[in-house]
This record gives sequence, structure tokens and C-alpha cells, in this order.
Amino acid sequence: MALVHLAIGLALVEFLVFGWAVGRARVTHGVPAPATTGHAVFERFFRVQMNTLEQLVIFVPSILLFAHYVSPYVAALLGALFIIGRAVYFVGYTRAAESRHTGFLLSIVPNAILLFGGIVGVVRALF
Repeated sequence: MALVHLAIGLALVEFLVFGWAVGRARVTHGVPAPATTGHAVFERFFRVQMNTLEQLVIFVPSILLFAHYVSPYVAALLGALFIIGRAVYFVGYTRAAESRHTGFLLSIVPNAILLFGGIVGVVRALF
């Protein structure tokens, strides 16, 4: 389980880094708080952060369920893919919104596997 906990910790660190990048983009592009719109580049940074937050809500409980009921090693591997996918998403989306698809797929697919695999594992444990 230590590898799973490491994956969760690294995903949270990555989210913090994205938050700092949003703060820098806010200053660089003159978007005063609490505004969330005003410059297209800032808005792309902000969307990366918000989409990552939306994905983390699924990721954290799903990786824990999958690790407990299916396999902690596979869960950690899928967690690493999720983290890499989020980084690819960040780079792609902040450069151009059209470039976000590969990173999105690299993070949504592991999330879906973790979630549905975890649910199947729980159901199997019940019977």
C-alpha cells in the first residue's frame, strides 16, 4: 500500500504545482482575484487546475478501493499513469486548448479502470 499512498501524495503535490502555476498566470496576465476569466492563457491554466480537482475527487477514493480489493501494485501503476497523464494534460492545455486530448485520455482511462475495478472488487467481496 505504500506505493499507492505515494501515488496519492504525488498526485496531490502535482495539484499544488498546478495551483502555483495558476497564481503565476493570474499575475502575468493581469487577472485580479477573484476573477476566473479575463485572459485566454490564464483561463487555460485555471481550467487545468479545475479539471484536475474534478479528477482527483474520483482518483483518490478509487485508487484506495482498487488497491484494497484488487491489487495495490496495479493500483500504483495506474496511479503513476494518472499522474503522467495530468502532466501531459497540463503541458498540452496550457499551450493550446486543442492539445489537451492525449493528457486527458492518459488520466481518465486509469481513473475509470480504478473506479470500476474497485467497485467490482467490492461487489465480489460481498458475495
